[in-house]
Amino acid sequence: MTVLFVVFMMGASVAPKLLGAAPAVESLESLQWPTHYLLLIGCMELVFVLLYAVPRTSLVGAILMTGLLGGAIASQLRAGSPLFSHTLFGVYLGVFMWISLWLREPRLRSYLTPA
Repeated sequence: MTVLFVVFMMGASVAPKLLGAAPAVESLESLQWPTHYLLLIGCMELVFVLLYAVPRTSLVGAILMTGLLGGAIASQLRAGSPLFSHTLFGVYLGVFMWISLWLREPRLRSYLTPA
């Protein structure tokens, strides 16, 4: 699941932003965000995904990625985007990411499982 999340984020979100692809630019414009933030957001996503992929830093990466996804949700909500397909997509990604981390990280399970 972790590999699936990392590959999806790198291919569908990070790469288009870093390459300045038209869909990424149009997405920011539709949210009324200045397009000069595209590279910054792409770099942040790249760092957060890489932190998540490395077992030693995966918890920090998940926390940072959750914050980024929260910002994406807020932006979609403010723009009046469709709820289930656009606004809640960050929730879907976040839940998938955290389930993946839960399954691969026994320390996380031990913190959150009642004794």
